[in-house]
Amino acid sequence: MTRLAGKTALITGAARGIGLAFARAYVAEGARVAIADIDIHRARASAADIGPAAVAVEMDATRQDSIESAVDASVQALGGIDILVNNAALFTAAPITEITRDDFTRVFDLNVAGTLFTMQAVARHMIDRGRGGKIINMASQAGRRGEPLVAVYCASKAAVISLTQSAGLNLIEHGINVNAIAPGVVDGEHWDGVDAFFARYEGKAPGRKKAEVGAAVPFGRMGRAEDLTGMAIFLATKEADYIVAQTYNVDGGNWMS
Repeated sequence: MTRLAGKTALITGAARGIGLAFARAYVAEGARVAIADIDIHRARASAADIGPAAVAVEMDATRQDSIESAVDASVQALGGIDILVNNAALFTAAPITEITRDDFTRVFDLNVAGTLFTMQAVARHMIDRGRGGKIINMASQAGRRGEPLVAVYCASKAAVISLTQSAGLNLIEHGINVNAIAPGVVDGEHWDGVDAFFARYEGKAPGRKKAEVGAAVPFGRMGRAEDLTGMAIFLATKEADYIVAQTYNVDGGNWMS
């Protein structure tokens, strides 16, 4: 299919996991993609694996100079940016009494400030270019409600939902649609780290938490990165032109809103 034929996309945190699945799906739909990641070696390997429609761009979304240079490099390589997917993020967990200021700052610097200032840099480019665009932020079911051990991450994703609403209302006057996807629990290598947090704080054997959350999903299993690609493609197409400032749950039935 070629629903994104002629379009270009910048995807952050795309060297692996959900971001890489999006990059593959976008290229399959006819787009050219910049795979932006702090791990430039892995980004280059991922881009090479996809083929000539993908390029690797080094990007640390916690640094303004890196955001701006990555956007510039993407524009130079692709000829412009039609679609931005803000996917780069960090997870953390701890009881309220053990949260550190350093951990809070680290997560909010990437999940919230990184999302905001990457969105800002790409929106400025889109406005100057005068062709509108699509911005897709990655929220989470964690942004819909609190969790006992996940206060910082939940708060950061709630902030992403709020930023999506405000940016969506502000940027639509320029023909830029801003929306978000809220995944549920998505399997992948990152879940080894998530599982380790719960093993530590809940005293569970390694792998136990992962099995429990998968069994609790109404669909019957944890999500996979590929379960999210349909929504990521749809929100990037002309079919989504009238959708503004929304956050869509793609979570197997975990949350209803």
